[in-house]
Amino acid sequence: MGRKKKKAGIAIVVSDKTDFKPTKIKKDKEGHYIMVKGTIQQEELTILNIYSPNTRAPRFVKQVLRDLQTDLDSHTIIVRDFHTPLSVLDRSMRQKINKDIQDLNSALDQVDLVDIYRTLYSKSTESTFFSVPHGTYSKIDHIIGSKTLLSKCKRTEIITVSQTTVESN
Repeated sequence: MGRKKKKAGIAIVVSDKTDFKPTKIKKDKEGHYIMVKGTIQQEELTILNIYSPNTRAPRFVKQVLRDLQTDLDSHTIIVRDFHTPLSVLDRSMRQKINKDIQDLNSALDQVDLVDIYRTLYSKSTESTFFSVPHGTYSKIDHIIGSKTLLSKCKRTEIITVSQTTVESN
């Protein structure tokens, strides 16, 4: 009997109290990303939620950026788990950033996107993930936005929701 392929699942949740009017929705069949274009208070906004596979994460995100290139603009925010740190400060071990991550950072730069948290807090070492087997902390969840939107961001923060650590495979 054939095995059913396991799918990822992500969503974008918008409060009923927010005057958000979606105009376009795109998602992949595997459930790794969803993009919603719309307006909030007459301002355009594109929200892209990405859940990268554990392996080859930088290449996966780079491919999603390529696939959605015509939809990404100066009103874009990308959120979620990239399964990869984007800078040396995003790792407790301060390892070098490999070529795949450098290529991803270059691809983000080419479409005028920046890590909003890292831009606002250039020296912060807050983490979003603890690897039990390796005993390391890292920041693998990101809020990426257009440089235009950066001026509208006053602050971001990393909030610890639970002391329970979940190890993903």
